Amino acid sequence: MPSISLTAPTVLSSSPHSLLPFLQSQSQTTLTRLYQRPSACLSIFRLLAPLQQQIVMNLLWLESAIASSTMAAWVVREGKKHYDTALSTLFRLHILSTSPIKLALNPTFKTSFRQALTGGGTTGSFGAPAPNDDKHPPMGIDGLDGYALERWETILHYMVSSGTGQNSMRPSKDVLYLLQRSGLMASPHGSLQITSAGFQFLLHSPHAQLWDLLLQYLRMAEERGMDLVEVLSFLFMLSTMELGREYSTEGMNGTQAAALTQKAMLNDLRDYGLLWQRKPSSRRFYPTRLATTLTSSSPPLPTSTGPSSGPKEGFIVLETNYRVYAYTDNPLQTAVLNLFVALKYRFPNLVVGSITRDSVKKALSNGISAEQIISYLMAHAHPQMRKNNPLLPVTVQDQIRLWELEKNRLKSQEGYLYTAFTSPADYELVLNYAKQLDVVLWENAAKRCFFGSLDGHANIKGFIERRTGGNA
Repeated sequence: MPSISLTAPTVLSSSPHSLLPFLQSQSQTTLTRLYQRPSACLSIFRLLAPLQQQIVMNLLWLESAIASSTMAAWVVREGKKHYDTALSTLFRLHILSTSPIKLALNPTFKTSFRQALTGGGTTGSFGAPAPNDDKHPPMGIDGLDGYALERWETILHYMVSSGTGQNSMRPSKDVLYLLQRSGLMASPHGSLQITSAGFQFLLHSPHAQLWDLLLQYLRMAEERGMDLVEVLSFLFMLSTMELGREYSTEGMNGTQAAALTQKAMLNDLRDYGLLWQRKPSSRRFYPTRLATTLTSSSPPLPTSTGPSSGPKEGFIVLETNYRVYAYTDNPLQTAVLNLFVALKYRFPNLVVGSITRDSVKKALSNGISAEQIISYLMAHAHPQMRKNNPLLPVTVQDQIRLWELEKNRLKSQEGYLYTAFTSPADYELVLNYAKQLDVVLWENAAKRCFFGSLDGHANIKGFIERRTGGNA
């Protein structure tokens, strides 16, 4: 094995993928079962940080374990902390066998990952390409992209237009249930509405949004009677498939439980736009770009016009008079702005509106915070705005925060007002009793009255009746 010095530029990496903490929480038995699939090993390797990938590749072709001290000797002092963190992650993922003295890959992971890189085997882990079908023309990549975009934007459109009556298209009931379980939407008044977490979800990239939903899908697998390993394996298999190629479902089935899980997932993932079938009963399917980029850094929707994938240079201009100019013809971006901006004019490539007290109060009532509004405006500021310092007008930022404080200034609480006491002594006696119970919310000694919480009323009423002989 070649000696490789892990220098500082090598060890620095971005934040870990959101799926890795979920995998780390699984048992060793579950992960070992998962590592029997070569496609799963390859997909997880793609999600690792560069330093973790380097450690795995250095150990992959060794036939015996290597001393920990030998590996550690290649690490420069500045990279020791990053190296220890990388090892810890690999141990928690059970990719490395647990040994404080020697380092070696999990034998199951090593065998499957070698097979993924070199080929061979008959596991069908990477899917079964379907033979040419002369009855139907092949589905082109442009068609798949359009289908995936339409399905995904239906979900986002429904979220941003919830509660307004403007949502013409409605996702399936299973998708709506997933949005509720994820906390992205809630029904406080009977109808589904976007939550604060849902608005934060809109600020993420399409790739992060997709994994947010899939992680909740994975957490729900057990309660739906689905095998988690089979669910993960199917997702990883999709991520390694070739875009534009048709695959058969017949070569995937293993046990009866696996077949049932795969059938359920075909229906679910079709609703999310991850795969396309000519009809629900078809034994063939095409993975879309949403699926084939699950474990890669490529954009899942290259032509997406979602609110978080708009012009990278930004499209919003905010003036000190609270006027907003949005240079976009994207319906989703316009719908997101409508959550906290009072829109006035719409032109082919321009939307004009104002941030008002009422528009911000409407957003606050939907659970959107002042900081989220400001963050969205900053994230999508026009290049001309980025020449300013600070980026957004301070007066507008402060006013948005003040409107939020105004909303939080008053709090309502149910209870009872106790008044009309016959003497100061009676008032003090009952008040002191209520204070002992810690149920006094407000008091006014001058007017001889106080307000008590709902929970303490029965005790206070009983105390007064005992004092007055039941004539209270």
